[in-house]
Amino acid sequence: MGMKTKIALGAVVGIAVIGALSANAGDGDGDAKSDNRTSASAGEKAGGSSEAKPADDKPAEDKAEKKASQADQFKAFVQKNGTSKEKDAVSHVTKVQGADEQNDILDAADVYTDFTDGIMGEGTGPAKLIASAFADWKDSENGLVTIYDADGELLGNGQF
Repeated sequence: MGMKTKIALGAVVGIAVIGALSANAGDGDGDAKSDNRTSASAGEKAGGSSEAKPADDKPAEDKAEKKASQADQFKAFVQKNGTSKEKDAVSHVTKVQGADEQNDILDAADVYTDFTDGIMGEGTGPAKLIASAFADWKDSENGLVTIYDADGELLGNGQF
């Protein structure tokens, strides 16, 4: 009976997260950001003087760091700061979404792994370690990280 309650609670939390993501998806922030990037890159192309090149070196380094996927950034953090069990669990991470922008109101991040067989499979234990490592990596007033298996089935979740 306790397992059914956990599954039902996970489903309710998942629906709340999906609702929050849907509400944020329609606010137009994503379009404005891509427009800003386009206009900034057009401005950089127009101002191609030799004085601008040294100033562009530092942003290029920042862009290189940001080009790494969220999953790669997360794995690098755990390799540097995690325990051996966390490192082993995080080695199964294939994708991280929602970790880059936080507003401390309702932050939701999704971590996808290569585990199989859903909540009854081998990934349930490591999912808790992944959620714990994620909480060490990111901090939010009201964050929820959800861990999924290779088929998109819920493995676990945790606060960060």
